[in-house]
Amino acid sequence: MIDVRRFTSLGGANHGWLDAKHHFSFASYHDPKRMGWGALRVWNDDTIAAGTGFPPHPHSDMEIITYVREGAITHEDSLGNKGRTEAGDVQVMSAGTGIRHAEYNAEPDATRIFQIWIIPDGKREAPAWGTRPFPKGERSGRFVTLASGIAGDEDALPIRTDARVLGASVKAGETVEYALAPGRYAYMVPAAGSVEINGIALDKGDGAAIRDETALRITATSDAELVLVDTAA
Repeated sequence: MIDVRRFTSLGGANHGWLDAKHHFSFASYHDPKRMGWGALRVWNDDTIAAGTGFPPHPHSDMEIITYVREGAITHEDSLGNKGRTEAGDVQVMSAGTGIRHAEYNAEPDATRIFQIWIIPDGKREAPAWGTRPFPKGERSGRFVTLASGIAGDEDALPIRTDARVLGASVKAGETVEYALAPGRYAYMVPAAGSVEINGIALDKGDGAAIRDETALRITATSDAELVLVDTAA
């Protein structure tokens, strides 16, 4: 089953400094049919104006993954961490027992990000943060695991949940495949370009909610950048 959520159907709000689109219920947007997908709870498509951002605010009990599509995001938190994550790269914040953080666009142009929240597994632990580059050349024509809580994915940024966040860059006409284990849920969004997934067309910003599909075959109809989340039910 592949349920397509077109970009034009997403909830959201334009706050001036922030133009936010929500794949799932978030803030003032509520749709009882879009409360999450497996352990995936939030997928926001955010455009942040230059010189603005999210001021310090708290989180707990959530794995928060930021995929930077354009520009860069600058992070500061109550643990003393500071860092800048550029386009194509990823940061992870395990909110754990509680953390305060700020995310700013200190760049001269707009920054565009995917903000992905996944419900954590197991006991509450101390908060943590990390970032790392993922050169697009390394994911050319294949999926690369960016963040994961699954054994064997030690090269990825760690998250505290039975989930995997992957990225791929696919040229027009190329095909990439991903095997989805029985009982798993997947959600995929083209950050750029357009694709067909198991014969179903997706354009930039569209979401595909996937389950009961053991093999995903994705063919780019134009040069595409993909982000895929694979989670437990």
